[in-house]
Amino acid sequence: MSILTRLALAALVGLGTVMPAAAQQGSLTIATMSGPANEAPDPRARYNGWLSNQTGVTETLMGIDYDLKLVPRVAESIEQTNPTTWRVTLREDMQFHDGSPVTAQSVIDAIAPISEEGHPGHNARIAKLLDLAGMTADGDRNVVFETNSPNAAFPWTLSEPGIAVLGPVSDAFPINATGPFVFREAIPEQLYRVEANLNYRLGAPGLSEIRVVQSADPASAALAFEAGEVDMVINYPEADFERIKSTGAQGFSAPTTRLYFYSMNTANGPMQNPLIRRAVSLAIDRQGVVDATLSGVGGVPAGTIFPAGLGWAADIAPSYDPAEAERLLAEAGAVKEGGLWMIDGAPLEIDIVTYSSRAALPPTAELTQAFLQAIGVTATVRVGEYGASNDAIANGTADLFLQAWISTPQGDPGAFPEALLQSDGGSNAGGYSNPEMDKLLKEGRLTFEPEARALIYDDVQNIIAEDAALIPVFHVSQVNVARAGLTGYAVHPTETYWMNHKVSITE
Repeated sequence: MSILTRLALAALVGLGTVMPAAAQQGSLTIATMSGPANEAPDPRARYNGWLSNQTGVTETLMGIDYDLKLVPRVAESIEQTNPTTWRVTLREDMQFHDGSPVTAQSVIDAIAPISEEGHPGHNARIAKLLDLAGMTADGDRNVVFETNSPNAAFPWTLSEPGIAVLGPVSDAFPINATGPFVFREAIPEQLYRVEANLNYRLGAPGLSEIRVVQSADPASAALAFEAGEVDMVINYPEADFERIKSTGAQGFSAPTTRLYFYSMNTANGPMQNPLIRRAVSLAIDRQGVVDATLSGVGGVPAGTIFPAGLGWAADIAPSYDPAEAERLLAEAGAVKEGGLWMIDGAPLEIDIVTYSSRAALPPTAELTQAFLQAIGVTATVRVGEYGASNDAIANGTADLFLQAWISTPQGDPGAFPEALLQSDGGSNAGGYSNPEMDKLLKEGRLTFEPEARALIYDDVQNIIAEDAALIPVFHVSQVNVARAGLTGYAVHPTETYWMNHKVSITE
């Protein structure tokens, strides 16, 4: 990027982020909560693949459609040849952005670094999902994957955005992929810009350019939209959704599998005790939270980790019972004195942490604080960055962490509870450990028969409810807005797909 271009970007009023002054012809500018980590973010590292997948730069071997069904993408087909072997056949005549062919060996070369410590594309989270023993090419169009153990989730794992099909990089193509858009530049934590791939196999895209600008504050993104500085906002503040539509803006809202929930520190402090965890859960009026924070457009109360209607969801209704919550506190050894619950002679105190990049998180935490105080439990709320909140749970300086995750990121039920609740889960900062949970999650991957798998994940959800291993609060609909004229776009239930070759915008 030239010095003049950098200076021009820096001069724009961005409300805390870089925002173009006006959309170009055929260009779409999107404000969202996160941006690129560096000037050429490797899609395999961290969660970089989400942005490259959302903007249509990268594609995966398999994909998830709008009905949460697994579908071939760069692959033409996938078949299991024995319990630990999967054969993937690639589509014919696929090309990378630089014009070079997509071959079985290029797929292997793209995926192998994910498991290589020290490589820029290394990703321990994804390597664990893949659990690969090896990969081989059978001709130019067939990749044979060997897993260390039988893994019923393997085909779904190949839809993980970080498992992108990539070709050799060059100065012209630092991210050399196969999608309808070509990566052009990134300014860390500010801008991610892509241009149309006119040779895309399904046809030339309807947009010439997409610019994604980072705006960690949803309110700032909303103001930028009203000022005409951006054309679209992903995760628009729910409380303002109806009003902004009345101005002529397009509103997009559809249920997703994103869950707002509390993880917790179970290694020390009050949340070690499952009775106190259950009491906290029962003290939360989930319908009240939804009504107050989502303005009736954004979601439904959650009794379990998967939304109702999804095939994996167990029949567990959300419960609100303050009287039963107080009974459980007494059973846990707490004593109520002067309207406050005391334990071991000191007030029962619960520290709640969360972050602000999703508009509904801080008010949900504050409402939880009020519900707890209504039954006599002292509670505090701290709003910071995601990483700091997670660290507070890990180091024992906080008790509850309110966060928002997609519960079926690859369409399969295993990844979410494995990350958060398996004893060695990569996101199990609170140290939850339950041998029966570990056993069930392992069985879930070893079991291939769909009905048997469903029963296993029913048992997983029942343990979550009975042990209050985490506390579901609500399932949310993604709420986005765009200026008039945007066509070909729809909210995807996993939130990992935004742009495709059919999306266009007219003046």
